[in-house]
Amino acid sequence: MLTFHYQARDPSGKPVRGKIEAVDQQGAAALLVNRNLLVTSLNPLAGRKARAKRRQGRVKPQDLVVFTRQLATMMDAGLPLVQSMNALEEQTDSKTFKPVLGQVTERVEQGDAFSQALAGHPKVFTKLYVSMVEAGETGGLLAEILDRLATYLEATARLKKKVKSAMSYPTIVCVIALSIALFLTIKVIPIFADIYKDFGANLPGPTQVLIRISEILRAYFLLVAGAIAFMVFSVVKLKRTKCGAELWDRTKLRLPVFGKLIHKVALSRFARTFAALLRSGVPILETLRIVGQSAGNMLVEHAVEETAASIERGDNLALALGQHKIFPPMLVHMVSAGEQTGKVDVMLEKISDFYDEEIEATLSALTSLIEPLLIVFLGVVVGSIVVCMFLPIFRLNQIVQF
Repeated sequence: MLTFHYQARDPSGKPVRGKIEAVDQQGAAALLVNRNLLVTSLNPLAGRKARAKRRQGRVKPQDLVVFTRQLATMMDAGLPLVQSMNALEEQTDSKTFKPVLGQVTERVEQGDAFSQALAGHPKVFTKLYVSMVEAGETGGLLAEILDRLATYLEATARLKKKVKSAMSYPTIVCVIALSIALFLTIKVIPIFADIYKDFGANLPGPTQVLIRISEILRAYFLLVAGAIAFMVFSVVKLKRTKCGAELWDRTKLRLPVFGKLIHKVALSRFARTFAALLRSGVPILETLRIVGQSAGNMLVEHAVEETAASIERGDNLALALGQHKIFPPMLVHMVSAGEQTGKVDVMLEKISDFYDEEIEATLSALTSLIEPLLIVFLGVVVGSIVVCMFLPIFRLNQIVQF
């Protein structure tokens, strides 16, 4: 959403000034016309305030899940949409979500469709969310579609939470190990180096190497830190390009152990999103476009785009999916069975459940395997530094000159 300064005149001709939020300038003008105002000037709000306004659109996924589930329940109970939205706006504790709900409610009251009002906040409500709501409005099944959407969001959030929980432990241990190693290298090793200088003899090779690394880090710490920061920044910028993102996603799928896990997560998201949209009545080509954009992997996205092109040429879904190695034979066979029975959405839901179970089993196995490996890693990193520094003491009779 963008914020605009406006100058206008009311029906009596009195000048009116203020600010208004809209997707673009045309939308802002339309909102002002709906208020019976004659617009004389309309300019976007620039500078720091505008950036602050744009940042307000960031909403926690959990808040969106709770909102969708509660709205589905209230709609199913027969409450009007505007009344439900007002109630949810009042009870939400999120300072970022509350104004978004207020703006959506205002647009609905002014006569916009619910899906159009949601589309005005693309950072909060994704294309998938808007498309499912639009399909529900068209078919007169908004409450049912919202319930399915809430179930989909809950399953997606649950999967993300499992993956993040499994990855957080090794990340924390690695950061701790590297921090300890850096502290020993910069603070402790120089003390030992000063002591060993008085020995007057050549130190063991590993000890000399470690002391030299310590000297380099102490002398050029800012330079080394800057180089590392530049490398990280370069990788992040590269990932934001199309070629860089594709290379990154391809590399992730080739990682040992973790590559298969990442592949299963992508397939589970693909199948669950596809099933949710199909079941909501969204046309298949529009469904494929949304699924590709929300796949979270460039290789899957390209495969889905080519699948959509094949379907436009007349191929069936299973045949189009089978042309891409990113989709395993099991998935293709189940989709084919779904096409033959007319229950593609059901089969896709089963596929997603299957991969979710596979992901959970893989994460459990990885957690059991990673814990001892991390202990070994921590011991090797810290232990190697300690051994290298105490190695001269073990050979004291050879290096001390009397």
